[in-house]
Amino acid sequence: MENHPFKVLLVEDNPGDARLISEMLKEASAAKFKLRYADRLDEGLRCLTQQTIDLILLDLSLPDSQGLDTFIKTYTQAAKVPIVVLTGLDDEALAIRIIHLGAQDYLIKGELNKNILVRTLCYAIERHRMQEKIRSLSLVDELTGLYNRRGFLTLASQQLILANRLKKRMSLIFADLDGMKWINDTLGHQEGDKALIEIAKILKETFRESDIIARLGGDEFVVLTLGKSVSIDDAITKRLQEKLNSQNAHGNRHDCLSLSLGVAHHDPEHPCSIDELLAKADLSMYQRKRGMGREWKGRRTSQDEHTELSAEGFIGRR
Repeated sequence: MENHPFKVLLVEDNPGDARLISEMLKEASAAKFKLRYADRLDEGLRCLTQQTIDLILLDLSLPDSQGLDTFIKTYTQAAKVPIVVLTGLDDEALAIRIIHLGAQDYLIKGELNKNILVRTLCYAIERHRMQEKIRSLSLVDELTGLYNRRGFLTLASQQLILANRLKKRMSLIFADLDGMKWINDTLGHQEGDKALIEIAKILKETFRESDIIARLGGDEFVVLTLGKSVSIDDAITKRLQEKLNSQNAHGNRHDCLSLSLGVAHHDPEHPCSIDELLAKADLSMYQRKRGMGREWKGRRTSQDEHTELSAEGFIGRR
C-alpha cells in the first residue's frame, strides 16, 4: 500500500450519505484517503480539471444528471480515472451495463459498510493501474508514445458509442508527415524517427488530453476530437501551425517539418463507423494534397521564410 493518501472525488448530493462515506474513510486503517466532495455532476467534472484525482466515487442520481447518463458523461471526461458507482438503485442489469462501459465496481448504499468501501476503492485503483499497464503494452506505439492503430481503433470505437448516446459530434483529423521517404532515403532512418517523435510531441502539445491521438503507422497520424467540429482553418489547427513553425525555427534539423491534413466529421444523426470516418478523412487529405499538385522536397530553409496553413490543408514551411 502506498504512503501518500488516495485522492477520492465523491460526487453525491445527499449530505447524510456524504458524511457517512467521509466517516468510513476516516476510520480506514489499511489506506489513507483524501476526500473531495461535489454535490452536482457539473461541479464534479470541474474538479477533475483542477486537480489530480485517483478515483471517482459516483452517485448516479444527481440534481443535474440521472442514471446511466451520469456515468457516461463522467467516463467521457475521465476515462483514465477509475470510477466506482455508488447508488441506491439495486439494478443488476444496470450494474452489468455500467461495468461493461468501463466502471470498476457498482456499490449499493444499503449494503455498504467500512470494510466493503475501503476494499472496493483500493482494489479499483490497483486494478485500474494494472489494466492501464497491460493496455499500454499492446495499444501504444513504442517510438512516439502515442496510441498505435489497435489502440486508436479500440478507444475510438468506445468514444463512438458514447458520442451516439450523448448525441455529440466528433471530428477526425488525418495528418500525413510530408517527405518521410525523402528524409529516410536522404538523411537516414534515424532522422526519420526523430521527425516522427517531434510530430508526436507537437500533436500532444496542441490537442486536449481528452482527444485520442495516434500514429496509425509509417507517417500517418490521426486525432479524434469529441464534442466539437474541427475544420482546416480552425483555431486548433492554427495552433498546430504555430507549433510547427516554432519547431522548424528552433529545432536542430536538416529539413523542415510539414503536415498534410484531412478532416472528416461524425454526425450522430447520421452515424458511421470508425473505419468509414478514417476513410473519409484519408480521402480528404489525399484530395487536398493532390489538388495542390505538391511534390515535397526536403531542404533547409532560411529564418525569414514563413509557415502558413493553406486552404487545401497543407501545414508547415512554405
